[in-house]
Amino acid sequence: MNAIPTVADVQRIAALTDPVLRNLQITQCYHELAAAMAGLVGGGANWCAVATWASKQAGQSIRQEDLQRALRRRLRQSADAGEAVQAMAAAGQEIAGDEGRSVAGAVEALWDALSPAAAFERTAAAVARGNRKVFEEIGLHFARFLALFADGQPDEIRLAEFCQGLQPGAPPDGQLYLRQAFTHYHQAWTTADGRARAQWMLLANLEIGFHEQTRLQPEIVEAMNAPVYDPRLLRRRLVAELFPDPGVRLRYVLAGLGGRARPLLQARDHLADEATRIARLLVTERMMTLAMPDGQILQLGEDLPGSFPDLLRTIDLPGFTALLQEIDPTPDSLLDSGAVDWGRLPDRMHYIADLFRVYHLDPRLFDPPFSPGQVADFTAGRRPEDPL
Repeated sequence: MNAIPTVADVQRIAALTDPVLRNLQITQCYHELAAAMAGLVGGGANWCAVATWASKQAGQSIRQEDLQRALRRRLRQSADAGEAVQAMAAAGQEIAGDEGRSVAGAVEALWDALSPAAAFERTAAAVARGNRKVFEEIGLHFARFLALFADGQPDEIRLAEFCQGLQPGAPPDGQLYLRQAFTHYHQAWTTADGRARAQWMLLANLEIGFHEQTRLQPEIVEAMNAPVYDPRLLRRRLVAELFPDPGVRLRYVLAGLGGRARPLLQARDHLADEATRIARLLVTERMMTLAMPDGQILQLGEDLPGSFPDLLRTIDLPGFTALLQEIDPTPDSLLDSGAVDWGRLPDRMHYIADLFRVYHLDPRLFDPPFSPGQVADFTAGRRPEDPL
């Protein structure tokens, strides 16, 4: 069994400058914290168990896995993009004449110009910042809690000591919900009744989730709205690829002054708009999926599949029903749990509340997210070659 992560471990990982290696180690640390918390308080999944898989999913955006190839494929499958490329190539050849590219050569040059290259960097950077932001705060407090109760015995005095290390007030600056959450973990630990124990654990998870998602709001909105292309730069790049020779580009400038470049410019703008639309759709799709350890790919915009476990079929714990009514418009039901807009906190929290509840007793949440070889690689500072 791995050693329980310490506060120093969390701080060391959060300080890593490589966002890919940092995410891999954050994900693994969440897994180790989840296992340690389960061994201490029991009662089903804790927040770190779900955070492991959310962090692993975030890693795909941070690593930009297959995004460039997927974008190129979708662009070439788009009838609108294909027509705009052909129209732009033909208009460019008419302006440039024999000294310009052939239509076929211009078409390939324009497809190359649409390559995103570093186009996904802004989304990746926003996701990476959010991944570290949550871990360096919440991961640290899980490590603190585990260190304070290393003897395996609940203690109200030590709980009060732990809570003194949390800032008063509501999020995003205050840590009121973290204070409540760890108090409720302690309550679950000392509760013999299985149903009450599950409710205390779920309440604690959702309190941390509410704090986390409130804190992440700027990064999530930035990641969702980050333009994959800068429209002006893309339009400039398309023209530069079509007229690579300075002398031929002068003909384009003169054609523009004479009004003869209008068909080309219209095709260029249509192509740029279509490329931006497809790229943003792809980013949104990637951010709106979550791969669970059972192999299921959850579509966050659709109602959550499954059902609530018997222990959590209804919620009647004092104090819990009020929070549930605030974050779940359809309590005791998965109806309308799909997030219409992941950039809106209420939409996210509705889905997250049901996600924690459905998966609360699923032991696969504690499965290792990586193979031992992969862990050895990224712990040593190497990016694993195996698919992650």
